[in-house]
Amino acid sequence: MDKHIYDIIVIGGGSAALAAGIYAGRSMLDILIIEKEKIGGQVMTTSDVVNYPGIRKTTGPKLMEDMHQQALDFGAEFVSDEIIKVDFSKDEKVLIGSNGTEYKTRAVIIGTGASANKIGFPGEVEFTGRGVAYCSTCDGEFFTGLDIFVIGGGYAAAEEAVYLTRYGKKVHMIIREPDFTCAEMTANQAKNNEKIDIVYNTEVKEISGEGLLQKAVFKNNQTGEETIFEADEQDGSFGMFVFAGNKPNTQVFKDAIEMTPHGFIPTNESMETNVKGVYAVGDLRVKELRQIVTAVADGAIAATKAQQFVTSEKERLGIPVVHKEVIAQKEKNTESTKATATEASKKVQHSGDWFPQEMKAQLSSIFEKLTKPVKIVNILDEKEPKTLEFAGFLAEFATLGEKIQVETISLGENREFEDKIALKRLPAAVLFNEKDEYTGIKFSGIPSGHELNSLVLAVYNVGSKGQPLEEKLMTQISQLPKTKIEICVSLTCHFCPDVVAACQRIASINHQVEAEMIDTALFPDLKKERKLMSVPAMIINDEKVVFGAKNMEEILAEITE
Repeated sequence: MDKHIYDIIVIGGGSAALAAGIYAGRSMLDILIIEKEKIGGQVMTTSDVVNYPGIRKTTGPKLMEDMHQQALDFGAEFVSDEIIKVDFSKDEKVLIGSNGTEYKTRAVIIGTGASANKIGFPGEVEFTGRGVAYCSTCDGEFFTGLDIFVIGGGYAAAEEAVYLTRYGKKVHMIIREPDFTCAEMTANQAKNNEKIDIVYNTEVKEISGEGLLQKAVFKNNQTGEETIFEADEQDGSFGMFVFAGNKPNTQVFKDAIEMTPHGFIPTNESMETNVKGVYAVGDLRVKELRQIVTAVADGAIAATKAQQFVTSEKERLGIPVVHKEVIAQKEKNTESTKATATEASKKVQHSGDWFPQEMKAQLSSIFEKLTKPVKIVNILDEKEPKTLEFAGFLAEFATLGEKIQVETISLGENREFEDKIALKRLPAAVLFNEKDEYTGIKFSGIPSGHELNSLVLAVYNVGSKGQPLEEKLMTQISQLPKTKIEICVSLTCHFCPDVVAACQRIASINHQVEAEMIDTALFPDLKKERKLMSVPAMIINDEKVVFGAKNMEEILAEITE
Protein backbone atom coordinates (compact mmCIF):
# COMPACT_ATOMS: atom_id res chain seq x y z
CA MET A 1 0.00 0.00 0.00
CA ASP A 2 2.90 2.38 0.70
CA LYS A 3 3.84 2.46 -3.03
CA HIS A 4 0.36 3.29 -4.23
CA ILE A 5 -0.62 6.93 -4.65
CA TYR A 6 -4.35 7.58 -4.29
CA ASP A 7 -6.10 10.43 -6.01
CA ILE A 8 -7.90 11.39 -2.82
CA ILE A 9 -7.82 10.12 0.74
CA VAL A 10 -10.66 11.10 3.07
CA ILE A 11 -9.86 10.93 6.77
CA GLY A 12 -13.02 10.22 8.75
CA GLY A 13 -16.26 8.32 8.23
CA GLY A 14 -19.09 10.72 9.07
CA SER A 15 -21.70 12.27 6.79
CA ALA A 16 -19.29 14.85 5.30
CA ALA A 17 -16.65 12.20 4.60
CA LEU A 18 -19.17 9.79 3.05
CA ALA A 19 -20.59 12.54 0.83
CA ALA A 20 -17.05 13.26 -0.36
CA GLY A 21 -16.62 9.55 -1.04
CA ILE A 22 -19.83 9.42 -3.07
CA TYR A 23 -18.91 12.42 -5.23
CA ALA A 24 -15.28 11.41 -5.71
CA GLY A 25 -16.21 7.81 -6.45
CA ARG A 26 -18.82 8.90 -8.97
CA SER A 27 -16.07 10.86 -10.74
CA MET A 28 -14.15 7.57 -11.07
CA LEU A 29 -11.34 8.78 -8.85
CA ASP A 30 -9.10 6.41 -6.93
CA ILE A 31 -10.38 7.22 -3.45
CA LEU A 32 -9.70 5.77 -0.01
CA ILE A 33 -11.72 6.55 3.14
CA ILE A 34 -9.92 5.94 6.43
CA GLU A 35 -12.00 5.75 9.63
CA LYS A 36 -10.58 4.69 12.99
CA GLU A 37 -13.83 3.56 14.56
CA LYS A 38 -17.33 3.03 13.22
CA ILE A 39 -18.57 4.49 9.95
CA GLY A 40 -21.25 7.13 10.51
CA GLY A 41 -19.83 9.70 12.92
CA GLN A 42 -21.96 11.76 15.29
CA VAL A 43 -25.15 11.21 13.29
CA MET A 44 -25.14 7.66 14.63
CA THR A 45 -26.24 9.03 18.01
CA THR A 46 -29.27 10.78 16.53
CA SER A 47 -32.52 8.96 17.18
CA ASP A 48 -34.73 10.64 14.58
CA VAL A 49 -33.69 12.58 11.49
CA VAL A 50 -36.61 14.64 10.17
CA ASN A 51 -34.87 17.64 8.59
CA TYR A 52 -32.86 16.02 5.81
CA PRO A 53 -34.39 17.18 2.48
CA GLY A 54 -36.13 14.42 0.57
CA ILE A 55 -36.21 12.00 3.50
CA ARG A 56 -39.23 12.74 5.65
CA LYS A 57 -38.12 10.64 8.60
CA THR A 58 -35.35 8.16 9.30
CA THR A 59 -32.81 7.34 11.99
CA GLY A 60 -29.20 8.46 12.10
CA PRO A 61 -27.80 4.91 11.81
CA LYS A 62 -30.07 4.08 8.85
CA LEU A 63 -29.12 7.25 6.96
CA MET A 64 -25.41 6.58 7.51
CA GLU A 65 -25.79 2.94 6.49
CA ASP A 66 -27.34 4.07 3.19
CA MET A 67 -24.59 6.68 2.61
CA HIS A 68 -21.90 4.08 3.34
CA GLN A 69 -23.43 1.66 0.84
CA GLN A 70 -23.79 4.44 -1.73
CA ALA A 71 -20.08 5.28 -1.43
CA LEU A 72 -19.25 1.58 -1.88
CA ASP A 73 -21.51 1.46 -4.93
CA PHE A 74 -19.39 4.19 -6.54
CA GLY A 75 -16.16 2.35 -5.85
CA ALA A 76 -14.85 4.08 -2.72
CA GLU A 77 -12.39 1.93 -0.78
CA PHE A 78 -12.60 1.78 3.02
CA VAL A 79 -9.87 1.05 5.56
CA SER A 80 -10.11 0.90 9.36
CA ASP A 81 -7.11 2.72 10.80
CA GLU A 82 -6.22 5.73 12.92
CA ILE A 83 -4.03 8.38 11.35
CA ILE A 84 -1.43 9.42 13.92
CA LYS A 85 0.90 11.52 11.75
CA VAL A 86 0.63 13.54 8.55
CA ASP A 87 3.04 15.28 6.16
CA PHE A 88 1.41 17.81 3.84
CA SER A 89 4.68 19.54 2.86
CA LYS A 90 5.12 17.86 -0.55
CA ASP A 91 3.00 17.27 -3.65
CA GLU A 92 2.40 13.72 -2.48
CA LYS A 93 0.69 13.94 0.91
CA VAL A 94 1.74 11.22 3.38
CA LEU A 95 -0.42 9.79 6.16
CA ILE A 96 0.83 7.33 8.80
CA GLY A 97 -1.55 4.87 10.44
CA SER A 98 -1.45 3.55 14.00
CA ASN A 99 0.20 0.30 12.91
CA GLY A 100 2.83 2.09 10.81
CA THR A 101 1.06 1.79 7.46
CA GLU A 102 1.97 4.64 5.12
CA TYR A 103 -0.69 6.05 2.80
CA LYS A 104 0.16 8.40 -0.08
CA THR A 105 -2.26 10.65 -1.93
CA ARG A 106 -2.43 13.71 -4.16
CA ALA A 107 -5.27 15.32 -2.21
CA VAL A 108 -6.59 14.99 1.34
CA ILE A 109 -10.07 15.70 2.64
CA ILE A 110 -10.16 16.03 6.43
CA GLY A 111 -13.51 14.93 7.83
CA THR A 112 -12.62 13.67 11.30
CA GLY A 113 -15.63 15.42 12.85
CA ALA A 114 -16.05 16.35 16.48
CA SER A 115 -16.65 14.60 19.79
CA ALA A 116 -19.16 15.37 22.52
CA ASN A 117 -17.92 17.84 25.09
CA LYS A 118 -17.86 17.03 28.76
CA ILE A 119 -18.87 20.03 30.85
CA GLY A 120 -16.53 19.25 33.73
CA PHE A 121 -18.80 19.65 36.75
CA PRO A 122 -17.83 17.64 39.85
CA GLY A 123 -19.08 14.07 39.52
CA GLU A 124 -19.48 14.04 35.73
CA VAL A 125 -16.60 11.62 35.10
CA GLU A 126 -17.29 9.47 38.17
CA PHE A 127 -20.93 8.91 37.25
CA THR A 128 -20.49 8.38 33.50
CA GLY A 129 -22.17 5.03 32.94
CA ARG A 130 -23.79 5.23 36.37
CA GLY A 131 -26.36 7.89 35.48
CA VAL A 132 -24.51 10.35 33.22
CA ALA A 133 -24.81 9.59 29.50
CA TYR A 134 -24.17 11.19 26.12
CA CYS A 135 -26.16 9.02 23.68
CA SER A 136 -29.94 8.81 24.02
CA THR A 137 -30.40 5.98 21.51
CA CYS A 138 -27.79 3.88 23.31
CA ASP A 139 -28.80 4.49 26.91
CA GLY A 140 -32.32 5.94 26.94
CA GLU A 141 -34.02 2.65 27.85
CA PHE A 142 -31.98 2.40 31.07
CA PHE A 143 -33.97 5.32 32.45
CA THR A 144 -37.45 4.01 31.74
CA GLY A 145 -39.82 5.35 34.38
CA LEU A 146 -37.17 7.61 35.94
CA ASP A 147 -36.58 11.36 35.92
CA ILE A 148 -34.21 12.42 33.15
CA PHE A 149 -32.22 15.66 32.98
CA VAL A 150 -31.00 16.99 29.63
CA ILE A 151 -28.15 19.49 29.89
CA GLY A 152 -27.98 21.93 26.98
CA GLY A 153 -30.17 24.11 24.79
CA GLY A 154 -28.95 23.49 21.25
CA TYR A 155 -30.27 21.30 18.43
CA ALA A 156 -29.11 18.00 19.92
CA ALA A 157 -30.44 18.81 23.38
CA ALA A 158 -33.88 19.84 22.08
CA GLU A 159 -34.26 16.88 19.71
CA GLU A 160 -33.00 14.27 22.15
CA ALA A 161 -35.09 15.65 25.03
CA VAL A 162 -38.19 14.96 22.94
CA TYR A 163 -36.88 11.47 22.13
CA LEU A 164 -36.19 10.72 25.81
CA THR A 165 -39.82 11.43 26.78
CA ARG A 166 -40.63 7.93 25.53
CA TYR A 167 -38.59 6.58 28.46
CA GLY A 168 -38.57 9.07 31.32
CA LYS A 169 -41.53 9.85 33.53
CA LYS A 170 -40.39 13.47 33.26
CA VAL A 171 -37.64 15.17 31.25
CA HIS A 172 -36.04 18.27 32.77
CA MET A 173 -34.02 20.53 30.46
CA ILE A 174 -31.29 22.60 32.12
CA ILE A 175 -30.21 25.48 29.86
CA ARG A 176 -27.52 27.95 30.90
CA GLU A 177 -28.71 30.60 28.42
CA PRO A 178 -31.97 32.61 28.72
CA ASP A 179 -33.42 30.62 25.79
CA PHE A 180 -32.67 27.81 23.34
CA THR A 181 -29.79 28.33 20.91
CA CYS A 182 -31.33 26.30 18.07
CA ALA A 183 -34.00 27.07 15.47
CA GLU A 184 -37.38 28.12 16.84
CA MET A 185 -39.22 25.15 15.29
CA THR A 186 -36.84 22.67 16.94
CA ALA A 187 -37.06 24.50 20.26
CA ASN A 188 -40.86 24.58 20.11
CA GLN A 189 -41.01 20.79 19.88
CA ALA A 190 -39.47 20.70 23.35
CA LYS A 191 -41.32 23.75 24.69
CA ASN A 192 -44.72 22.35 23.67
CA ASN A 193 -44.12 18.84 25.05
CA GLU A 194 -46.03 18.38 28.30
CA LYS A 195 -43.49 15.82 29.54
CA ILE A 196 -40.63 18.33 29.34
CA ASP A 197 -39.90 20.87 32.05
CA ILE A 198 -37.45 23.65 31.05
CA VAL A 199 -35.26 25.73 33.37
CA TYR A 200 -33.21 28.61 31.93
CA ASN A 201 -30.11 30.48 33.15
CA THR A 202 -29.13 27.40 35.14
CA GLU A 203 -26.06 25.15 35.29
CA VAL A 204 -25.05 21.95 37.06
CA LYS A 205 -22.95 22.69 40.11
CA GLU A 206 -22.26 19.09 41.18
CA ILE A 207 -23.72 15.58 41.26
CA SER A 208 -23.30 12.73 43.73
CA GLY A 209 -24.66 9.39 44.86
CA GLU A 210 -23.87 5.97 46.29
CA GLY A 211 -22.81 3.95 43.25
CA LEU A 212 -25.55 5.48 41.08
CA LEU A 213 -26.47 9.09 40.40
CA GLN A 214 -28.83 10.14 43.20
CA LYS A 215 -28.37 13.85 43.79
CA ALA A 216 -27.77 16.96 41.67
CA VAL A 217 -27.18 20.56 42.70
CA PHE A 218 -28.12 23.27 40.18
CA LYS A 219 -27.22 26.96 40.30
CA ASN A 220 -28.98 29.90 38.65
CA ASN A 221 -26.20 31.88 36.96
CA GLN A 222 -28.18 35.13 37.26
CA THR A 223 -29.30 35.05 40.89
CA GLY A 224 -26.88 32.55 42.39
CA GLU A 225 -29.79 30.58 43.86
CA GLU A 226 -29.15 26.86 44.28
CA THR A 227 -31.67 24.04 43.96
CA ILE A 228 -31.24 20.38 44.82
CA PHE A 229 -32.80 17.38 43.10
CA GLU A 230 -32.69 13.98 44.80
CA ALA A 231 -33.82 10.69 43.33
CA ASP A 232 -37.13 9.34 44.51
CA GLU A 233 -36.45 6.67 47.13
CA GLN A 234 -38.36 4.09 45.12
CA ASP A 235 -36.53 4.97 41.88
CA GLY A 236 -33.09 4.95 43.45
CA SER A 237 -31.54 7.01 40.65
CA PHE A 238 -32.17 9.35 37.71
CA GLY A 239 -30.50 10.11 34.40
CA MET A 240 -28.48 13.05 33.14
CA PHE A 241 -27.78 13.36 29.40
CA VAL A 242 -25.17 15.95 28.47
CA PHE A 243 -25.45 17.73 25.10
CA ALA A 244 -22.98 20.58 25.50
CA GLY A 245 -21.59 20.98 22.01
CA ASN A 246 -18.58 19.33 20.46
CA LYS A 247 -14.82 19.68 20.19
CA PRO A 248 -13.09 19.07 16.84
CA ASN A 249 -10.99 15.92 16.39
CA THR A 250 -8.07 17.72 14.77
CA GLN A 251 -5.12 17.33 17.13
CA VAL A 252 -3.10 15.28 14.63
CA PHE A 253 -3.17 18.17 12.12
CA LYS A 254 -1.96 20.79 14.61
CA ASP A 255 1.42 21.47 12.99
CA ALA A 256 0.39 20.67 9.42
CA ILE A 257 -2.35 23.23 8.65
CA GLU A 258 -3.78 26.46 10.02
CA MET A 259 -6.22 26.00 12.91
CA THR A 260 -8.03 28.21 15.40
CA PRO A 261 -7.00 28.18 19.09
CA HIS A 262 -9.94 25.83 19.73
CA GLY A 263 -8.85 23.38 17.04
CA PHE A 264 -11.34 24.25 14.28
CA ILE A 265 -10.06 24.45 10.70
CA PRO A 266 -10.76 27.63 8.67
CA THR A 267 -11.48 27.14 4.95
CA ASN A 268 -12.76 29.18 2.05
CA GLU A 269 -16.06 28.43 0.28
CA SER A 270 -14.28 25.72 -1.75
CA MET A 271 -13.36 23.89 1.49
CA GLU A 272 -9.68 24.64 0.84
CA THR A 273 -7.36 24.99 3.83
CA ASN A 274 -4.19 27.08 3.77
CA VAL A 275 -2.34 24.07 2.32
CA LYS A 276 -2.70 23.33 -1.37
CA GLY A 277 -4.50 20.04 -2.00
CA VAL A 278 -5.84 19.74 1.56
CA TYR A 279 -9.54 20.30 2.26
CA ALA A 280 -11.64 20.26 5.43
CA VAL A 281 -15.32 19.35 5.77
CA GLY A 282 -18.05 18.96 8.36
CA ASP A 283 -18.25 19.92 12.02
CA LEU A 284 -14.52 20.61 12.38
CA ARG A 285 -14.78 23.62 10.03
CA VAL A 286 -15.25 27.19 11.16
CA LYS A 287 -18.89 27.78 10.16
CA GLU A 288 -22.27 28.93 11.42
CA LEU A 289 -24.46 25.83 11.14
CA ARG A 290 -23.36 22.29 11.99
CA GLN A 291 -26.04 19.95 10.66
CA ILE A 292 -26.08 16.84 8.45
CA VAL A 293 -27.23 18.82 5.43
CA THR A 294 -24.34 21.30 5.70
CA ALA A 295 -21.86 18.47 6.30
CA VAL A 296 -22.81 16.60 3.13
CA ALA A 297 -22.71 19.88 1.19
CA ASP A 298 -19.14 20.40 2.45
CA GLY A 299 -18.20 16.90 1.32
CA ALA A 300 -19.66 17.36 -2.15
CA ILE A 301 -17.88 20.69 -2.65
CA ALA A 302 -14.55 19.38 -1.35
CA ALA A 303 -14.66 16.28 -3.56
CA THR A 304 -15.49 18.36 -6.63
CA LYS A 305 -12.67 20.83 -5.96
CA ALA A 306 -10.25 18.02 -5.10
CA GLN A 307 -11.09 16.29 -8.39
CA GLN A 308 -10.24 19.50 -10.27
CA PHE A 309 -7.00 19.81 -8.30
CA VAL A 310 -5.96 16.20 -8.91
CA THR A 311 -6.69 16.55 -12.64
CA SER A 312 -4.53 19.68 -12.92
CA GLU A 313 -1.73 18.02 -10.94
CA LYS A 314 -1.71 14.98 -13.19
CA GLU A 315 -1.68 17.17 -16.28
CA ARG A 316 1.25 19.15 -14.85
CA LEU A 317 3.17 15.96 -14.11
CA GLY A 318 2.29 14.28 -17.41
CA ILE A 319 0.32 11.50 -15.73
CA PRO A 320 -2.78 10.09 -17.50
CA VAL A 321 -5.78 11.84 -15.98
CA VAL A 322 -7.96 8.73 -15.97
CA HIS A 323 -6.51 5.40 -14.88
CA LYS A 324 -8.17 2.87 -17.18
CA GLU A 325 -7.16 0.01 -14.92
CA VAL A 326 -8.88 1.68 -11.95
CA ILE A 327 -12.10 2.16 -13.92
CA ALA A 328 -11.97 -1.40 -15.21
CA GLN A 329 -11.40 -2.77 -11.71
CA LYS A 330 -14.25 -0.71 -10.28
CA GLU A 331 -16.59 -1.92 -13.01
CA LYS A 332 -15.43 -5.49 -12.44
CA ASN A 333 -16.00 -5.16 -8.66
CA THR A 334 -19.46 -3.71 -9.20
CA GLU A 335 -20.47 -6.52 -11.56
CA SER A 336 -18.98 -9.11 -9.23
CA THR A 337 -20.92 -7.73 -6.28
CA LYS A 338 -24.15 -7.76 -8.27
CA ALA A 339 -23.52 -11.32 -9.48
CA THR A 340 -22.76 -12.56 -5.95
CA ALA A 341 -25.90 -10.98 -4.58
CA THR A 342 -27.96 -12.44 -7.41
CA GLU A 343 -26.58 -15.93 -6.92
CA ALA A 344 -27.06 -15.70 -3.16
CA SER A 345 -30.65 -14.59 -3.57
CA LYS A 346 -31.32 -17.60 -5.81
CA LYS A 347 -29.93 -19.98 -3.21
CA VAL A 348 -31.91 -18.59 -0.29
CA GLN A 349 -35.47 -19.84 -0.52
CA HIS A 350 -36.31 -20.06 3.19
CA SER A 351 -39.08 -17.68 4.14
CA GLY A 352 -39.06 -16.62 7.78
CA ASP A 353 -39.71 -13.65 10.00
CA TRP A 354 -36.23 -12.56 11.11
CA PHE A 355 -34.30 -11.71 7.94
CA PRO A 356 -35.57 -9.76 4.91
CA GLN A 357 -34.77 -11.33 1.55
CA GLU A 358 -32.17 -8.69 0.68
CA MET A 359 -30.37 -9.27 3.99
CA LYS A 360 -30.40 -13.01 3.42
CA ALA A 361 -28.68 -12.53 0.08
CA GLN A 362 -25.99 -10.36 1.66
CA LEU A 363 -25.38 -12.78 4.54
CA SER A 364 -25.33 -15.79 2.24
CA SER A 365 -22.60 -14.16 0.14
CA ILE A 366 -20.54 -13.67 3.32
CA PHE A 367 -21.06 -17.24 4.55
CA GLU A 368 -20.00 -18.65 1.17
CA LYS A 369 -16.49 -17.66 2.28
CA LEU A 370 -16.56 -20.03 5.26
CA THR A 371 -14.00 -22.82 4.94
CA LYS A 372 -14.78 -24.68 8.17
CA PRO A 373 -17.99 -25.78 9.88
CA VAL A 374 -19.35 -23.70 12.75
CA LYS A 375 -21.72 -25.23 15.29
CA ILE A 376 -24.08 -23.01 17.28
CA VAL A 377 -25.57 -24.73 20.33
CA ASN A 378 -28.79 -23.26 21.68
CA ILE A 379 -30.07 -24.03 25.19
CA LEU A 380 -33.83 -24.53 25.20
CA ASP A 381 -36.19 -24.17 28.15
CA GLU A 382 -39.82 -24.51 27.11
CA LYS A 383 -40.83 -22.48 30.17
CA GLU A 384 -38.81 -19.53 28.86
CA PRO A 385 -40.43 -18.00 25.72
CA LYS A 386 -37.23 -16.17 24.80
CA THR A 387 -35.36 -19.46 24.38
CA LEU A 388 -38.02 -20.64 21.94
CA GLU A 389 -37.76 -17.32 20.12
CA PHE A 390 -33.98 -17.70 19.95
CA ALA A 391 -34.36 -21.22 18.56
CA GLY A 392 -36.51 -19.87 15.71
CA PHE A 393 -33.98 -17.11 15.04
CA LEU A 394 -31.09 -19.59 14.83
CA ALA A 395 -33.04 -22.06 12.68
CA GLU A 396 -33.57 -19.35 10.07
CA PHE A 397 -29.99 -18.08 10.47
CA ALA A 398 -28.60 -21.57 9.77
CA THR A 399 -30.24 -21.63 6.33
CA LEU A 400 -27.96 -18.80 5.21
CA GLY A 401 -24.76 -20.88 5.10
CA GLU A 402 -24.04 -24.52 4.30
CA LYS A 403 -21.31 -24.70 6.96
CA ILE A 404 -23.49 -23.34 9.77
CA GLN A 405 -24.97 -26.01 12.01
CA VAL A 406 -27.43 -25.42 14.83
CA GLU A 407 -27.93 -27.89 17.67
CA THR A 408 -30.52 -27.50 20.41
CA ILE A 409 -30.09 -28.92 23.90
CA SER A 410 -32.85 -28.81 26.49
CA LEU A 411 -32.01 -27.23 29.83
CA GLY A 412 -30.92 -29.93 32.30
CA GLU A 413 -30.37 -32.52 29.56
CA ASN A 414 -26.57 -32.38 29.79
CA ARG A 415 -25.28 -30.87 33.04
CA GLU A 416 -21.67 -31.55 32.09
CA PHE A 417 -22.12 -29.49 28.93
CA GLU A 418 -23.79 -26.67 30.86
CA ASP A 419 -20.86 -26.60 33.29
CA LYS A 420 -18.41 -26.58 30.38
CA ILE A 421 -19.94 -23.45 28.89
CA ALA A 422 -20.57 -21.91 32.33
CA LEU A 423 -24.29 -21.54 31.60
CA LYS A 424 -25.69 -18.79 33.78
CA ARG A 425 -28.41 -17.04 31.78
CA LEU A 426 -31.16 -17.83 29.31
CA PRO A 427 -31.67 -17.41 26.42
CA ALA A 428 -28.17 -18.55 25.50
CA ALA A 429 -26.23 -19.88 22.53
CA VAL A 430 -22.54 -20.73 22.17
CA LEU A 431 -20.19 -21.34 19.24
CA PHE A 432 -18.04 -24.43 18.63
CA ASN A 433 -15.31 -24.74 15.98
CA GLU A 434 -14.54 -27.51 13.51
CA LYS A 435 -12.69 -29.46 16.23
CA ASP A 436 -15.83 -29.37 18.38
CA GLU A 437 -14.06 -27.04 20.83
CA TYR A 438 -16.01 -24.44 22.77
CA THR A 439 -14.65 -21.15 21.45
CA GLY A 440 -15.67 -19.05 24.43
CA ILE A 441 -18.10 -17.07 22.24
CA LYS A 442 -21.48 -16.81 23.92
CA PHE A 443 -24.69 -14.87 23.34
CA SER A 444 -27.09 -14.30 26.23
CA GLY A 445 -29.96 -12.71 24.41
CA ILE A 446 -31.01 -12.77 20.77
CA PRO A 447 -28.37 -10.93 18.71
CA SER A 448 -30.82 -9.05 16.51
CA GLY A 449 -30.77 -5.33 15.71
CA HIS A 450 -27.23 -3.95 15.69
CA GLU A 451 -25.94 -7.10 17.39
CA LEU A 452 -26.58 -9.20 14.28
CA ASN A 453 -23.22 -7.84 13.13
CA SER A 454 -21.61 -9.47 16.15
CA LEU A 455 -23.06 -12.90 15.36
CA VAL A 456 -22.09 -12.66 11.69
CA LEU A 457 -18.51 -11.73 12.55
CA ALA A 458 -18.33 -14.42 15.23
CA VAL A 459 -19.35 -17.11 12.72
CA TYR A 460 -16.96 -15.71 10.11
CA ASN A 461 -14.02 -15.62 12.54
CA VAL A 462 -14.62 -19.19 13.73
CA GLY A 463 -15.38 -20.60 10.27
CA SER A 464 -12.49 -19.05 8.33
CA LYS A 465 -9.07 -17.48 8.83
CA GLY A 466 -10.99 -14.61 10.36
CA GLN A 467 -10.44 -10.91 10.28
CA PRO A 468 -6.74 -10.09 9.81
CA LEU A 469 -4.82 -8.84 12.83
CA GLU A 470 -1.30 -7.52 13.33
CA GLU A 471 1.22 -10.09 14.50
CA LYS A 472 1.85 -8.24 17.75
CA LEU A 473 -1.88 -8.34 18.59
CA MET A 474 -2.04 -12.06 17.77
CA THR A 475 0.88 -12.64 20.14
CA GLN A 476 -0.74 -10.57 22.88
CA ILE A 477 -4.01 -12.45 22.54
CA SER A 478 -2.41 -15.88 22.51
CA GLN A 479 -0.63 -15.11 25.81
CA LEU A 480 -3.77 -14.05 27.70
CA PRO A 481 -4.60 -16.11 30.80
CA LYS A 482 -8.08 -17.46 31.56
CA THR A 483 -10.35 -14.43 31.27
CA LYS A 484 -14.09 -13.84 31.37
CA ILE A 485 -15.54 -10.80 29.60
CA GLU A 486 -19.24 -10.05 29.87
CA ILE A 487 -20.21 -7.34 27.37
CA CYS A 488 -23.48 -5.72 28.41
CA VAL A 489 -25.29 -4.20 25.43
CA SER A 490 -28.50 -2.68 24.20
CA LEU A 491 -29.81 -3.85 20.84
CA THR A 492 -30.34 -0.19 19.87
CA CYS A 493 -26.72 0.78 20.63
CA HIS A 494 -24.56 1.25 17.55
CA PHE A 495 -21.30 1.36 19.57
CA CYS A 496 -21.88 -2.03 21.23
CA PRO A 497 -21.33 -4.42 18.29
CA ASP A 498 -17.74 -3.23 17.78
CA VAL A 499 -16.88 -3.99 21.41
CA VAL A 500 -18.63 -7.37 21.27
CA ALA A 501 -16.94 -8.28 17.98
CA ALA A 502 -13.49 -7.31 19.26
CA CYS A 503 -13.90 -9.35 22.47
CA GLN A 504 -15.25 -12.34 20.56
CA ARG A 505 -12.42 -12.08 18.01
CA ILE A 506 -10.04 -12.42 20.97
CA ALA A 507 -11.98 -15.50 22.16
CA SER A 508 -11.88 -17.05 18.68
CA ILE A 509 -8.07 -16.99 18.86
CA ASN A 510 -7.57 -17.84 22.53
CA HIS A 511 -10.24 -20.19 23.90
CA GLN A 512 -9.17 -19.40 27.46
CA VAL A 513 -11.07 -16.18 26.96
CA GLU A 514 -14.85 -16.23 27.23
CA ALA A 515 -16.67 -13.30 25.59
CA GLU A 516 -20.37 -13.18 26.36
CA MET A 517 -22.77 -10.72 24.76
CA ILE A 518 -25.53 -9.89 27.26
CA ASP A 519 -28.72 -8.09 26.29
CA THR A 520 -29.12 -6.05 29.48
CA ALA A 521 -32.83 -5.47 28.82
CA LEU A 522 -33.41 -9.16 29.65
CA PHE A 523 -31.42 -9.17 32.89
CA PRO A 524 -32.50 -6.28 35.15
CA ASP A 525 -30.90 -7.92 38.20
CA LEU A 526 -27.50 -7.70 36.52
CA LYS A 527 -28.05 -4.00 35.80
CA LYS A 528 -29.00 -3.42 39.42
CA GLU A 529 -26.18 -5.49 40.86
CA ARG A 530 -23.50 -3.86 38.71
CA LYS A 531 -25.15 -0.41 38.73
CA LEU A 532 -25.14 -0.28 34.93
CA MET A 533 -26.81 2.77 33.39
CA SER A 534 -24.93 2.89 30.09
CA VAL A 535 -23.66 0.60 27.35
CA PRO A 536 -21.41 -0.84 26.15
CA ALA A 537 -20.15 -2.01 29.52
CA MET A 538 -17.52 -4.74 29.90
CA ILE A 539 -17.37 -6.71 33.13
CA ILE A 540 -13.93 -8.32 33.28
CA ASN A 541 -13.45 -11.36 35.53
CA ASP A 542 -16.50 -10.48 37.64
CA GLU A 543 -14.70 -7.44 39.04
CA LYS A 544 -13.71 -4.60 36.76
CA VAL A 545 -16.42 -2.64 34.91
CA VAL A 546 -15.36 -0.64 31.85
CA PHE A 547 -17.82 1.68 30.11
CA GLY A 548 -17.76 3.04 26.57
CA ALA A 549 -16.59 2.14 23.08
CA LYS A 550 -13.15 0.51 23.00
CA ASN A 551 -10.98 -0.84 20.20
CA MET A 552 -9.06 -4.11 20.49
CA GLU A 553 -5.85 -2.50 21.73
CA GLU A 554 -7.78 -0.71 24.49
CA ILE A 555 -9.63 -3.90 25.43
CA LEU A 556 -6.37 -5.84 25.69
CA ALA A 557 -4.95 -3.08 27.88
CA GLU A 558 -7.98 -3.31 30.19
CA ILE A 559 -7.63 -7.11 30.43
CA THR A 560 -3.91 -7.07 31.22
CA GLU A 561 -3.91 -4.00 33.47
